[in-house]
Amino acid sequence: MSRSQHQETPQSDIAEIEVRGLTMAFGNKVVMRDLDFAVAEREIFIVMGGSGSGKSTLLRHLIGLQEPAAGEVIYQGMNFTRASDQAREVTMRGFGVLYQSNALWSSMTLAENIGLPLSQFTDLSPAEIRDLASLKLALVGLKGFEDYYPSEISGGMQKRAGVARAIALDPAILFFDEPTAGLDPTASRMLDDLILELRASLGATVVVVTHDLASIFTIGDNCIFLDTETRTIGARGKPKELLTHTDNPRVRQFLTRGEPEFAGDGR
Repeated sequence: MSRSQHQETPQSDIAEIEVRGLTMAFGNKVVMRDLDFAVAEREIFIVMGGSGSGKSTLLRHLIGLQEPAAGEVIYQGMNFTRASDQAREVTMRGFGVLYQSNALWSSMTLAENIGLPLSQFTDLSPAEIRDLASLKLALVGLKGFEDYYPSEISGGMQKRAGVARAIALDPAILFFDEPTAGLDPTASRMLDDLILELRASLGATVVVVTHDLASIFTIGDNCIFLDTETRTIGARGKPKELLTHTDNPRVRQFLTRGEPEFAGDGR
């Protein structure tokens, strides 16, 4: 799918994820408070904000790596925050996560990295795992790189390998933490295209933490802006509509980077 094509519209208004009254804190230091938002099924949802706004912290709350000081996260009506450890584990198996650092094991080949969750959570044979790992790598444009180590490929290819591992178990929800960070414009563009293609092919809901304007305007169906001054959501809606409709000067400054005529892909 070309970036010039409009991204696929979500197919329903079912709330895949609901966040209610979420407050994030480290001890007595509140990062963000009273966060309320919903992510529709098959939506590409952007969490944006400046440095230190708590974007990655919010992602860790969504996937269960950190517990909220208050509030709750709900997946398709199931209260993930209050659920038993067993119920949470079942839900988490439906997540695919791409961390900012890629989190690839340097001592493993790409096929071994992608095969790791398959060996942990399925009863597939080694040969079947190898075949599936090859398929996932092919889906992200890395066919033939099964036996390469992460250090032997470029940063953009490492990102795509991280995506291949994130989709190893065909997750219902994908979480990407600053996926284009550290990439050149061409590699960033390719990764955005890949995210659109994965949503279309897997039918997955996608949550992307990013400050990259080109990505925000290209792939985002909906977004929230985490405002460091008020320590809560400063705006929500379709990214391009916020350019002209927000009354929050910090949101406008973020979306234009101080250039009022900014209107989209600036790579």
